[in-house]
Amino acid sequence: MTLRFSSFAVLLAAASMLAAPLAVTARPQEAKASADIIPGRTLGIGPFQRVVLRNVTMIDGTGAPAQGPVDIVLSGDRIAEIRTIGVPGAIDPKSRAAPGDHEIDLTGHYVMPGFVDAHTHLHNTQDEQGVPADYVLKLWIASGITTVREVGSNRPIEWLAEVKARSARNEIVAPRIDIYPFFHRIRSTPVNDAVSARAAINEAKRRGADGIKFIGGAEDVLFAAIDEARKIGLHTTMHHAQPVVAYANVLDTSKAGLESMEHWYGLPEAMFTDRQLQRWPNEFVNNDEQDRFGESGKLWLQAAEPGSEKWESVMSTLLERNFALDPTFTAYLASRDLMRMSRAVWHDEYTHPALWDFYRPSREHHGSYWFDWTTEHEVAWKDNYRRWMTFVNEYKNRGGIVTVGSDSGYIYNLYGFGYAQEMELLREAGFSPLEVIHAATQQGARLLGHADQLGTIRVGRKADLVVVKGNPLANLKLLFGTGTLKLNDATGKPERVGGIVWTIKDGILYDAKALRADIRRIVAEAKAARGIAPGPMPIEALDTHALTHD
Repeated sequence: MTLRFSSFAVLLAAASMLAAPLAVTARPQEAKASADIIPGRTLGIGPFQRVVLRNVTMIDGTGAPAQGPVDIVLSGDRIAEIRTIGVPGAIDPKSRAAPGDHEIDLTGHYVMPGFVDAHTHLHNTQDEQGVPADYVLKLWIASGITTVREVGSNRPIEWLAEVKARSARNEIVAPRIDIYPFFHRIRSTPVNDAVSARAAINEAKRRGADGIKFIGGAEDVLFAAIDEARKIGLHTTMHHAQPVVAYANVLDTSKAGLESMEHWYGLPEAMFTDRQLQRWPNEFVNNDEQDRFGESGKLWLQAAEPGSEKWESVMSTLLERNFALDPTFTAYLASRDLMRMSRAVWHDEYTHPALWDFYRPSREHHGSYWFDWTTEHEVAWKDNYRRWMTFVNEYKNRGGIVTVGSDSGYIYNLYGFGYAQEMELLREAGFSPLEVIHAATQQGARLLGHADQLGTIRVGRKADLVVVKGNPLANLKLLFGTGTLKLNDATGKPERVGGIVWTIKDGILYDAKALRADIRRIVAEAKAARGIAPGPMPIEALDTHALTHD
């Protein structure tokens, strides 16, 4: 295997330079040559002229409690009618919707708006992960995710725009996609002043970007770019990387017009009261990811205490600026419990062997920082989570926008499954189950600027829906593709229940069970091609020669 630094580490290193880095992506004319050939859509039925989803309980995404039973009528790619048909246990047949050309009896099922994943990365076989894009896209749809915000990858904007267009035409199994390229990867020439920064932002819009994801950059370059994006109507978000937080924490960037933040870097730094900079050991090197993630686990401890004057000041300012938080709790879950994440039940059948190889301890791969991860690291991260979750929950309680973003594909965080984990983590933070669904639907649509079309179940809105058997408000584990165990008292034996039943996007009905079977087939064939036996992947280091990417 050729030695290479992770793309993320390169960006972090570059962020500390006075000049912004050279882009490393293909130019527009190279986009098609660098792409996976994503097969056409062989799964999913419809759209139909009139679909009737009968006798379902509805969680409409607005924060309202569950309602039902209702009949929901879809026409083409739109919600055409929502009819209340009585009360639980007493349906009025005369209230039912008229027959359709396709009907599904959903007695005992709940329906929600299609989920919005506000932090994703779409990879393909030419990235260092080596996973097919089709595999990633199907995992999202099988998990009820009908809209994603793609916040930076190794792929050119043009490749992502082509996938986005094919998804919009429903030629492939894929969620709708908003494209937020890394700012530093827009151009093939240096971005080292305000003029070229503004030019790069305009170039991104011409090439198909919906927004911009920032991670670093010299001070004048960064703030000029944020300002230009605001002026021309591009959305913005930022991972406030450690090399730039000295001059660009969330107070600085939100004042400049940044709309939202990813993760949590830049937030505790805005609440320092007895220092200007994070306390790093003198031997700390930012490019060593165990150093970086290890010290990050001690960061919230250095910030102002919950409820303090500084805490209150920062929170009030961000609320006044309508700043959005996309915490991605699940991205760091392995840091507080490595064994739990590395042995999650879904890895056995759903994690592609190339992705598993990428997860293993490595100084080359981003997020594979398990060189010598200790109990002390995990204890620090557990305290980090307590403080971080306290801020996010209070922010939501006071009317702030908090969304659900998974940042899957790294750190044992699997596409689709990580999204359901993120929902559970918001519940742990203090969100009620209804608030979790609200964050995953209407709030996500608001963040992306699509709340007039997506995120709620309402007549005239897009027919993007998630259907699950059972009540997800009572148990979010029903949303995992592997479901959850429940004792069958009639047989005395445990059985697996749950898993999304239908994902509906643009009125096309995807049998989620069939999608999951197809994903398991992709994984099984990839294992067989590498001579790997079915079942759990070995926890010890793999023979990397056997897992060489195609």
